[in-house]
Amino acid sequence: MEDAIAKAAVLIEALPYIRRFRGSSVVVKLGGSFMDVPADLAAVCADIAFMRAVGIHPVVVHGGGKAISRAMEDAGLAPRWVEGLRYTGQEELRIVEDVLATDVNRHICRLLEAAGARAEGLTSKGRCPLTAEPATSPGGEALGRVGRVTRVDGLLLRGLCDLGTIPVIAPLALDSGGGKLNCNADEAAGAVARELAAEKLVNVSDTHGIRQRADDEASLLSHLSEAEAERLLADAVITGGMIPKIRTLLEALKGGVGKCHVISGRVPHSLLLEIYTDRGVGTEIVP
Repeated sequence: MEDAIAKAAVLIEALPYIRRFRGSSVVVKLGGSFMDVPADLAAVCADIAFMRAVGIHPVVVHGGGKAISRAMEDAGLAPRWVEGLRYTGQEELRIVEDVLATDVNRHICRLLEAAGARAEGLTSKGRCPLTAEPATSPGGEALGRVGRVTRVDGLLLRGLCDLGTIPVIAPLALDSGGGKLNCNADEAAGAVARELAAEKLVNVSDTHGIRQRADDEASLLSHLSEAEAERLLADAVITGGMIPKIRTLLEALKGGVGKCHVISGRVPHSLLLEIYTDRGVGTEIVP
């Protein structure tokens, strides 16, 4: 009986959030090695399906860096770098497209459908919602078939959401001539969130959030303003691969997104806990 009462209390706590966010767009970016753990990825997809069932319009943007690296190794392709950024030639792009559009995207769609939701994959092999221009390194060097998103087909995404379908977007775009470009998944998710004026942009990866001290779990910062996040970047509290992720989230806030979140896909139901409970389990960044 006590367990049943506790479950009912959780539902009551979630009720105001369910009412508040019904009809809102929430962009969920999936990335990191948690996606290689079948149970973890399936659990996150079940959370996304729950969000759709209670009236949120989730839009998924996914990466797949680990799987791409493994496929390139299997093909005998050594990574090429330009000023610390990966160069993507035509052969590399073929592998990237096969992994993202054929393997990862379809797998996520199947998991969402297994959880009771309707999902449609949007990739460069079918209906592609992203347009991009070729990107260059900070020094102006060409990066091959790497792109920066310049346009998002918001009409397509809103139409699918209105039909009760979850769009699942691979970070592959078309250029002005119809050529294909590989885009950074965090940047693509930020562009999608800005286009939809999303209520939230949630980055689900391997990190629990932003910590004051990287090796101290107790130093998790659950709430930050834009200014506080900028200060943590300036003071080198945020380091390594988290730097571009946080900069992308800050750009999304400046572009009209309501809130941004960083959570771990390894924590069971972290997505629901972050959105539908009073405390959350990761870091939220607010305007």
